Amino acid sequence: MGTPSQPASDRTAPSAQVLIVEDEHDHAEVMADALRKPGHVCTIVHGLEEASEELLHGSFDVIVTDLVMESATSGLEVLKLAGEHQPGAETIMVTAHGDVPTAKAALQGGAYDFIEKPLDLPVFRNLVGRAAETVLLRTQNEQLRGEVDAAYGFEGIIGESAAIRKVIDQIRKVAPSTIPVLVSGESGTGKELVAAAVHNISKRAARKYVTFNAAGQSESLLEDQLFGHVRGAFTGADKDRQGVFEYADGGTVFLDEIGDMPLGMQPKLLRVLENGDVIRLGSNDSRTTDVRFVSATNRDLKTMVESGEFRDDLFFRVRGAEIHVPALRERREDIPLLVNHAIGRYAADMDVDRPGITQPAMMRLVSYAWPGNVRELFNVVHAMVVISDGEITVRDVPEEIRESEQDEEHASMRGLAGVGLDRLEKEAIRQTLAMTNGNREQTAKLLGIGERTLYRKLKEYGLR
Repeated sequence: MGTPSQPASDRTAPSAQVLIVEDEHDHAEVMADALRKPGHVCTIVHGLEEASEELLHGSFDVIVTDLVMESATSGLEVLKLAGEHQPGAETIMVTAHGDVPTAKAALQGGAYDFIEKPLDLPVFRNLVGRAAETVLLRTQNEQLRGEVDAAYGFEGIIGESAAIRKVIDQIRKVAPSTIPVLVSGESGTGKELVAAAVHNISKRAARKYVTFNAAGQSESLLEDQLFGHVRGAFTGADKDRQGVFEYADGGTVFLDEIGDMPLGMQPKLLRVLENGDVIRLGSNDSRTTDVRFVSATNRDLKTMVESGEFRDDLFFRVRGAEIHVPALRERREDIPLLVNHAIGRYAADMDVDRPGITQPAMMRLVSYAWPGNVRELFNVVHAMVVISDGEITVRDVPEEIRESEQDEEHASMRGLAGVGLDRLEKEAIRQTLAMTNGNREQTAKLLGIGERTLYRKLKEYGLR
């Protein structure tokens, strides 16, 4: 959104990025001129194909589209594409008098409003202004929710680093649409939490959410589990059974470890994603389903496509939008938050007083590489809560983590022998700032000094 513009009528409306889709060139220019006066920025296209390109690659707050262009349903196609690629935008339909019933039906499909030709330009400007205000208010609410999420977690995702804020922002953007989502990242990073969040804040949140893991299963068992079977399809099939896709109809399917999907099963999965058709084992009849598809993998699907292990058409289909979950070592500043969250969680589960944790113990945890990511961190914290005596100290930290830190510390000390204390202090601050990605509050905590002292030291040593 831009800066406030001139009043659209008797109210001040924010300026907006507006896409105008109108096949009549003169009419499109009239609409654009009317909207540019109050400060809106307008992009004009003259058909569905051009609109599709802009919606795919551009960024808009309001979309104004004629209902009837190349066909009687062109405007509805624009509305559908806007929902998929510009879920935060509002769409206004422009229609002739005879098409008002269709325009009213478009409201049920997510349109903001409609307006009849010939346009009353002041009314038109006011309508676009109100749509822009709606988008701005929603954006402000999302920013506020983002601040709350940083403090209290978002759908179980804990962190306030730039990396994790990016993940949360991506979830919020893709969740309202129906586009397939691929969640990538190393094992233990929390991909299943991201998938669940996409469902929980989507329009399908009240419907079924079904998870299925493709790893370690034979092709025949996978086909039966995903697509179901009819009675007599194989020995022991004494009755019809729904598969995952039929069971989740209207909801979301989360397929974990999609990179382990056997090559023979991939075209059958592609068919479901392309048109919703499911054919049960032992049957020739297809059944139509409507599911939102989310998948996850810790493998490099691009490399698998190049080696022939994964179909390229399926890859492009499942990767409608990709959310990459960073490894824990790439967001070390979140480790204290995660540790404290886990301590509280496991203490509550055990019905014991919440133990504290010393700064040296926390430093060991922050400096460790965590090859098993958040899953490994939580397992370690759980064990430390069990064995601690009211406070978690370095003695409670697993030996392999202590030794990893000690080896690095001894190497650093050998390299710094004979160096002045001021340089040692400067280096400690510099390395801790790097470890926390410049988070001064966290740096002060890890160094065991006050924020005022840290600010003074930063100025003294010329650090940023």
